[in-house]
Amino acid sequence: MKVILRKDFEALGQIGDIVEVKEGYARNFLIPRKIAYTALGGNLKALEEEKRNLVRKNEHELHAAETLATELEKVSVTIPVQVGEEDKIFGSVTNQMISDALSEKDYEIDKRKIEIEEPIKTLGIYSVNLKLHKSINAKIKVWVVRE
Repeated sequence: MKVILRKDFEALGQIGDIVEVKEGYARNFLIPRKIAYTALGGNLKALEEEKRNLVRKNEHELHAAETLATELEKVSVTIPVQVGEEDKIFGSVTNQMISDALSEKDYEIDKRKIEIEEPIKTLGIYSVNLKLHKSINAKIKVWVVRE
């Protein structure tokens, strides 16, 4: 059965590719999950419209991510933590802690977009990367201080 891909799908191809798959795979997996259409003439036109909408949406998200990245470059957050001997932290600073500190400054960043290179286990100033879009990253300063 021939299908037209609506989304990028690693196993099969890119948006708009016409691929040959088994009928059961198409009807039971690809079509219900809206990954593909059956390869008919009307569906080609619908796919072109979806592509245009997707391009517009991606451009809007890219512009919003660029704007947010320039704002976040100026932001630093302070995270107070309990420390023991030799200024060692009980546990470590997590993505969730950084996300909560950013939300206090009115920046809603999902904790999964925060990339900490190695666990933060001591007091100090750290640079943390935020993955805002596929191609847009921002760095913020995280001050880890004694509570």
